[in-house]
Amino acid sequence: MARAEKVAAVAELTERFQSSSGAVLAEYRGLTVAQLADLRHSLGEQATFSVVKNTLTKLAAAEAGIAAELEGLLSGPSAIAFVKGDVVEAAKGLRDFAKVNPALVIKGGVIDGKSMSPSEIERLADLESREVLLAMLAGAMKASMANAAATFNALPVQMAQLAGALQAKLEAEGGATAQADAAPADAAPAEAAPAEAAPADAAPADAAPADTPEPGTDQVPADTPNDEPAAPAAAAEDPSTEE
Repeated sequence: MARAEKVAAVAELTERFQSSSGAVLAEYRGLTVAQLADLRHSLGEQATFSVVKNTLTKLAAAEAGIAAELEGLLSGPSAIAFVKGDVVEAAKGLRDFAKVNPALVIKGGVIDGKSMSPSEIERLADLESREVLLAMLAGAMKASMANAAATFNALPVQMAQLAGALQAKLEAEGGATAQADAAPADAAPAEAAPAEAAPADAAPADAAPADTPEPGTDQVPADTPNDEPAAPAAAAEDPSTEE
C-alpha cells in the first residue's frame, strides 16, 4: 500500500472512531465472504462491519485518543463493527450472529470512550434496546398522566362529598344544641311551683288586723298620723275661755 493510501486509510479510520458511539473488535477467521455479508446485513443501519489492518488501526486509535482502550485487542485477523445507532442493538446483532457462527469471536471494544470486555459486551446485549426503553418510558408516562387525570377528575366529586358531610354534621350539631337550650325552658314551671304557694306563706301578713281594739273599748290606734286633733283639746288652749 502506498504511503498516500495509508495516510488516507488512517484518516478514515480516525474519523470513524471519533464519529461512532462505539467500536467492537472481533476476530473473523474462518468466516466466508457470504457469512460476512450476512453479518453486515443483520447489523443493518446500527453498525458497519469492516476488516482492518492492525498497524493502521493502531495509528488511527492513537490519533482518536483511544489507543489505551484498544491495547491488546489488535492482534490476529481483526474486524471492527463501528456502531452508528443503538449500541445495545449492535451488541445483540453481533452476539446472535456469533451464536450461529462460532467463527466470529468478539474480542472487546470501546463504548462511549470506555473500554469494554467481551463479557461486558455480552451483558450489554442482554439489555433492552433503546426503542424498547423509550416505549416503556412512554407507557409509564402515559399511565402517570392517566392516573393524574383520574385524580383531578375525582377531586370535584370528593369535594362535593366532603361539603355534604360537613353540612350534615353542622346540621346535626345545630339540632342537638337547640334541644339542649330548650330543655331548661320546659322545666321552668316546675321550678316556679314554690312561687304559686306564696299565698300560704303570706298568711301572717293578712293576720295583722289582730292588733285592732276589741269592740267596746276606747283604745285608739297609735298610728294615726293623718288624723286631726280632737276638738276639746283645741278649746282648752283658747285664751278667751279664762274669763
